[in-house]
Amino acid sequence: MTSQDLINAAAEQLRAAAESGVAMGPVRDIVETGSDIDVGYAIQEINTKAAIADGRRVSGRKIGITSKAVMEQVGVDQPDFGTLFVDMEYGDGVPIEAGRLLQPRAEAEVALVMEHDLDKGEHSFVDIINATAYALPSIEIVDSRIADWDIRIVDTVADNASCGLYVVGGRPVPLSAVDLRTIPMRMDVDGETVATGEGAACLGHPLNSARWLADVMCQRGTPLRAGDVLMTGSLGPMKPIAAGNAIFADFGPLGTVTTYLEAE
Repeated sequence: MTSQDLINAAAEQLRAAAESGVAMGPVRDIVETGSDIDVGYAIQEINTKAAIADGRRVSGRKIGITSKAVMEQVGVDQPDFGTLFVDMEYGDGVPIEAGRLLQPRAEAEVALVMEHDLDKGEHSFVDIINATAYALPSIEIVDSRIADWDIRIVDTVADNASCGLYVVGGRPVPLSAVDLRTIPMRMDVDGETVATGEGAACLGHPLNSARWLADVMCQRGTPLRAGDVLMTGSLGPMKPIAAGNAIFADFGPLGTVTTYLEAE
């Protein structure tokens, strides 16, 4: 098989795993590479285009691998990104159907909503501030179509940056009203605190994360647009969750957000 045949086969197996709810083996074993991030994005792009062709609407992007510890774990020196779709989004307090997820883990993040396009190619920190309509507290439910979370960089990138679902709070906060670098984060599962952190855990500042993504998306010919939701990356460790769990995240002045994973 050619390298393109292997890429196509990996994309097809990922779609099948998502549709069947049965996790697959590592993508790197199919494409015979363990560290080629471009191979991962080629696979991701095939499945993103397939989803759009099936009528799914893009709602924004997620940024992953924003902590040094996770970068070391997967062997890279940069974050990655995936595509968000409208059918992945849940509002504050809305229960999530457990059957939609394979191996869910929760992480608390800052979400940004864009007011203006970010299509300048290379962006400044101020460009990101000027383009942002508001911030929201959020919970990302990350998931993996790879069995036992046995992932390296090519696996997670190919698998849409291990994206599952995302939950956003209902009270928009302008950037002028909050310092995202210093906001505290506490995430509880069933009333027990399982993760803490702060805004600076995300590449030093959640807006740094957004700036990285804005530049990368321009390089790839798909700039961020007004109305896009950006999940900027976890402020603390991700934690496994299961059917019946209630997840609550408190971001101090940014507000709170909660969700519930329904019992099967």
